Parts: sequence; structure tokens; C-alpha cells
Amino acid sequence: MKITGSALLSRALKRQGVDVMFFIMGAPTHDAGRSIIADGIRLVDVRHEQAGAMMAHAYARLRGRPGVCMGASGPGTINLTTGLANALVDCAPVVALGGAAPVAQYAMGAFQEIDQVAIMKPVTKWAERVYDARRIPQYVATAFATAMAGKPGPVYLDLPGDVLAQEVEEDDIRWPVTPKGDLFSRPAAAPDDIARIVALLGEAKKPLILSGSGILYSGAASQLQGLIEKAGIPFYTTPQGRGVVPEDHPYFFGAARSTALKEADLVLVVGTRLNYVFSFGRPPAFSPSAKFIRIDIDAAEINASTRLTLGIVADARTALEQLSAALDGKVSPQTYEAWRTHLHELDEKRKQSNEKLLATDEMPIHPLRLCREVRDFIRRDTILVVDGQEILNYGRQAIPSFTPGHRLNSGTFGTMGVGLPFGIGAKAAKPHADVVVLHGDGSFGLNAMELDTSIRHKLPVLVVISLNGGWTGDPERTKPGRDLGYTRFDRMAEALGCHGEYVERSDDIRPALERAAKAVANGQTAVVNVVTDWRARAEMRAFTSAKT
Repeated sequence: MKITGSALLSRALKRQGVDVMFFIMGAPTHDAGRSIIADGIRLVDVRHEQAGAMMAHAYARLRGRPGVCMGASGPGTINLTTGLANALVDCAPVVALGGAAPVAQYAMGAFQEIDQVAIMKPVTKWAERVYDARRIPQYVATAFATAMAGKPGPVYLDLPGDVLAQEVEEDDIRWPVTPKGDLFSRPAAAPDDIARIVALLGEAKKPLILSGSGILYSGAASQLQGLIEKAGIPFYTTPQGRGVVPEDHPYFFGAARSTALKEADLVLVVGTRLNYVFSFGRPPAFSPSAKFIRIDIDAAEINASTRLTLGIVADARTALEQLSAALDGKVSPQTYEAWRTHLHELDEKRKQSNEKLLATDEMPIHPLRLCREVRDFIRRDTILVVDGQEILNYGRQAIPSFTPGHRLNSGTFGTMGVGLPFGIGAKAAKPHADVVVLHGDGSFGLNAMELDTSIRHKLPVLVVISLNGGWTGDPERTKPGRDLGYTRFDRMAEALGCHGEYVERSDDIRPALERAAKAVANGQTAVVNVVTDWRARAEMRAFTSAKT
């Protein structure tokens, strides 16, 4: 019996456990789309391919496995690149599929012919083209394995039109053996290295643990919390890794972050990069005499460290289990009680003054007041997406996280426009979860038409916009292209079938959020458009206030 490349692609995706994909229709992937639907995979068609890649990114973060997106040939596939570049820097496993001009017409000026593989190589871990339909299952399996192997990241598979249309004998297909268990590799740390960490902890007076999204993909949240509690070590995370341990944990001192980093004498970095988020581990953010230990799945990450006492290539979950077992009888919470007391006192003092800032009744509404209202409204397990510049910084400072994977933002690449696509991708990954997107007005405009996607595909989210009339908080309004005007995004949302709210007074924020939440509960995406002070400029201060 004959089978087409399109049908083979669909079956191969199904074997990988794919249940949702994000795409825009177009040649030569029409038949592939039909086969994918016939095989029971949900296809969510978006309004821009970059948003599709971003939705796949959010899906991957929430589900801990690759998200999948697909574009048509030429511009359609190239439009995926912004989302894939963001996934690469954010270490998110995304499998991108692109239709392409027929192999038989290469170098002849075929419709939308361009070297898509060459374009994709800089923004992915791996990019290849299929030349024979019989090998599609092999390439798909390789794509999924590569996306999750070592440090996760995006991959790309190029699918020429004549390869997708090719008919081959089913008996000629050699299906790869699907690995048992998850695709994430779990190398252990050497026992001598674990013993060295224990020895360094025994010498330390002021240790810290820094973690990131590697904890999420390794499934190590409970192991991290267990180690923190067993040893009594204060902890901090990257913005992408927030929530792996609840931020109202007694060993988290959000308002004392800068002091903790400066005074720490030993820093254990697990499942995250030591990049600009943590000032590369350099003074003055850290003490020049502090010792650094890194545990990472990727040897290249450890080799990139500019200061390191010990580097260990290992899976975070496995290494944390090893370390926790090795600490028995050697380190306990009492060991660092004075260190925690110092941070606790500073944390409490700063939180009290910061709470006054969050309660401001200034007019126009200060973004911090908006953040406080959102903080007090959402539940502990709400999936919160924050996207923008000023509102991103204010949200980072003011809104805590309590659930692993339930905090998404622009990431270290600083890609604006991810907010609404991330929210929709998160809703597709966890349909029963509450999803709130806190957007700046500039960043919202980049992918605003995805409101239509959320309505058509019944993926309702609550979108809150900080409407400060332009890009960044610019007190002098001197930056070129700064002003965008006070767009009535609520009216635009209503025109697309959403529930819309327009808010100008701080006391009206909570009632608007409650009405919007009722609409979302009834299956309708809602937009709350809040006019905020264009003069407000976020300071780089850490004052996370835990909601109890």
C-alpha cells in the first residue's frame, strides 16, 4: 500500500505524542495539515507564524516536552525565526516544521525558493532537510530527541513540496524505536564532586542557591526544595525559573536579593546560566572572594564561566538527589541560621516600605498599583505571563510566583510581543488553568491579532494592558518613536469578540478584573485596558512581596 510523505509526517508526529500544533496554512503543507487533523492532533491556526513559534515555546515550558509549530514555504517559514531565536536563548524545546520549494526545482527560481535550512541554522540547535519521504519518521524522531538532549532548544525540519507529495510503499518504511521514558538525559555527578560540594558547604558561612529553568525541564522542583530545606540555604531564581519553590517559602528573601548576592561567600548555581541576569557572577554584584559551584547539563555552559571553583556536568534532578543524600549529618538548617536571620530582618524591613509604594493612589495610575491589584487578584497556581519593558520590571519586583513553570516572560533575549502568544500556548498546554497576561501597550501591539486566535480556538485568557501611551517610561519624551497614543485596545478586543474593560482610576481595577474573569470563565477572552502613568520608570530593585 502506498503512503504519502504528508501522511508519514502526521503519523510520525503522533508517535511522538504530539497533541497540539500551531501553524498557518499554505503550500506545500495543506495535505500534511489534513493528515494531522485526521490523526487526532489539534491544529491551532494563528495570525502570524512568529506567534505560532512563541505558542509552541510556552507549550514546551508548561508540559516539559517539545512544542510544535509549522509554516508554509518561504516567508511563512522565515516568520518562525523570531520565535525560534527566543526559544534558543531561553533553552526551550520547540520542533519547527517548514514547507519548502520542491527539490526538483532547486536553483531554478521556484515559487518562494530560498535556503531555509541556512536561515534556520543560527536560530536552532539543529536544522536539516528531508530529501526522501521514507526517511521522514527518522528525521522527526531525531528532531524530537535533539530538542530535548542536553540543554533543550529549538530544532528545524525542512520539508520540500515534492517530498511531502511523494508516494512510497508502507512496507519500505523503517520506523525508529521510540525510547522508553522521557527524552531528557540524566547524567549523574561524580561522587568525588558531590563530596567536594559538601566540603565547601561545610566551610561556608553565607551560601546561596541560584537556579533557573533547567530545574523545570529536569523535573527537579521538589528535589531543589528538599535540598534547600535540608541544608537551610537561601535561594533565588532567574525570572524564567520563578515558582520552582514557592516565593513565600521561609528561605526566600526577595527584598534582600542584592544584599544576599553581594555578601554570599559560596554560590551554588544549578540549572541556569551565569549570564547578565546574575551579572556574570562578577563584582560588584557578588563578592570578589565568593566561591562558585555550577551544576549544568551542558559542558559548554560551565566552560563559559569566568569564575568557578567547581564545575559539574550533570542533570539537575540527579545531582540534587545525590547532594541531598550526601548532606546527612554534615549540614543542617542550624548551620546557616545567623545568615538567614540577617536576610530575614532586611527583607521584612524593605517589604514594609515597598508595600506603601504598591498601595499608591497616584493619578494617572502608577504601574506598581496595577501590579498590586493583579497580585492580589490571581490565585497561587495562575499562569502569569508578563511582557513589556516598564511593566515587565514592575511585575518582576511586585508579583511573586508559587508554582513551577507558571511564570513566563520575555526571557533573556528580551523579545517583546511574546505575551499574548505565550498566554495562548499556555492555555493550550493546560486548558483548565487560569492564564493571565500582563502586557505593556507597545508589546501587546506586536501580536495583538492573536486575540482572534484565542476566540476562534476557544483558548480564553485574561489580558491586562498597562496603557502608558508608548514605549518605555521616558520622563522627557525625547526618544524617537516613543509615543504610540492611548489606543482603545478594549474596543478593538470587543470588535474581535472579546470582553473589554477600560480603566482610568485605581479603585476600578479590581472590579474590572472580576468582570473580566467571569467572561473568561464563560469561555471569552477578556482585555482590561488600564491607563497608567507614562512618567513612571521602573528602578532595578527587587521587592517581591509574597501573597499569603
